[in-house]
Amino acid sequence: MLELGLKILASYLLGAVNGSLLIGRLRGGIDIRKLGSGNAGATNALRTQGIWFALPAIAIDFCKGMIPVMFFPMLALPGVGLDAAVDREWLAVACGAAAVVGHCYPLWHRFSGGKGAATMAGVLFAIAPKMLLVVVSVWGVVILLTGYVGLATMTAGLSLPVALMITGDARLSSPFFILSIAAAAFIIFTHRVNIVRMRAGTEQAIGPITRSGRRNHEP
Repeated sequence: MLELGLKILASYLLGAVNGSLLIGRLRGGIDIRKLGSGNAGATNALRTQGIWFALPAIAIDFCKGMIPVMFFPMLALPGVGLDAAVDREWLAVACGAAAVVGHCYPLWHRFSGGKGAATMAGVLFAIAPKMLLVVVSVWGVVILLTGYVGLATMTAGLSLPVALMITGDARLSSPFFILSIAAAAFIIFTHRVNIVRMRAGTEQAIGPITRSGRRNHEP
């Protein structure tokens, strides 16, 4: 079980490297937690700093979800090796979940991180890239219809277990299906403030991209 613990810990620590905060430090010490909504995720980065700040941040958050799932399960650690008692599929799911938790509650940044969507997308890409296309399509449609990033992200998260049920891949014993349900619930939890703002009518929708690369808020 030492392998399991070490790889989950490594996945969490990798996930705790927040893309937006890292790019902010490289660009003169910008801390987006002090700007906009105060969240350290890609949406706030896009709104406050523009697309050329947000894109590399999203890439970092995506990769730190993809890498643990894709490479850690079959990686033989020095002095530890591969434990025959550890199921590789469950290990991949555990590593992905740990990376998402690390993104949302990063040790390196006083446990104040993002909301997990981009990192979860990286996890999904590593496990089932076809399902990522479904999730991204749902996200895009909701964005076009409403302009609300939070609503789009929650709807996209909920679409994953639904899509698995439609395709017949929803086995209660499947680690991926269990992950899809847990991820949908977790994404809704991390977006609970957005739900409150939408109910109050104060949630900001995103508008078209300006010449500076920033998005205008709708009035």
